[in-house]
Amino acid sequence: MYNKRDVLSQSTQKEKIMSRIESFKRALSEKRAVKIIAGIDNFDVNNVKKVILAASNSGASAVDICADPDIVAMARQMTELPIFVSSIDPEALAHAVILGADAIELGNFDALYKKGQAFSASQVLALAKQTRELVGNDVFFCVTIPGELEIAEQVELARNLEEIGVNLIQTEGHFSNETPSNGVRGLVERAELTLSNTIELSRNIELPIMTATGINPTTASLAFASGASAIGCGSCVNKLDSEISMLAVSRSLVEIAERNAQYTVELV
Repeated sequence: MYNKRDVLSQSTQKEKIMSRIESFKRALSEKRAVKIIAGIDNFDVNNVKKVILAASNSGASAVDICADPDIVAMARQMTELPIFVSSIDPEALAHAVILGADAIELGNFDALYKKGQAFSASQVLALAKQTRELVGNDVFFCVTIPGELEIAEQVELARNLEEIGVNLIQTEGHFSNETPSNGVRGLVERAELTLSNTIELSRNIELPIMTATGINPTTASLAFASGASAIGCGSCVNKLDSEISMLAVSRSLVEIAERNAQYTVELV
């Protein structure tokens, strides 16, 4: 039965989603977007809550969570930040939109490499097409480019993704069982591949780029210098023990992004 109240409620919800995602798009255009990542495989409710609070209270541009329906619903009640939901399951992404996600992300694959999974360019493109068909053209859509593809494959995939209406490309590095070097050197080594992928992609595609994997307060400025419009930061926040530490690191990332935006304005 036609219910005017339900129609008005759906209209209001759509307006809120548009407002939230427009704020993220603005940060993206100003090259200062910061997405705090809880993790595609992070189903620890208490940890996800802390990550959401850190993102919300630090002035981050968005928070990224897994596609678990209960966690998506919880996140929507906790914050007015734009919520990205990450998964490799198109149907799970479509359901997340119904639950209130402002944006969807196919990936991040880096967490899945630990389980022995790998993704080819053709697989990613096929999943992206299926997802776009399910959610329509109005939903903000980010896709992670597998970091270990040859750069020519990455560029071709990114261009194909742009043709089907993807809004944002996320780069990544790779998972390694090797023991990293100590100190700053280890931090830079962890981010080296995603930074080089960002440089190559920014030279060859028009889509904005979010740099992720190994991005933290030490490497964030390098990501923006490499051509990123946004940074995706996960383990430097979600692996911390305390809410205060999570908030402090998130604020540091936001401050770095704000300085980049100011520097970009001064160059124009």
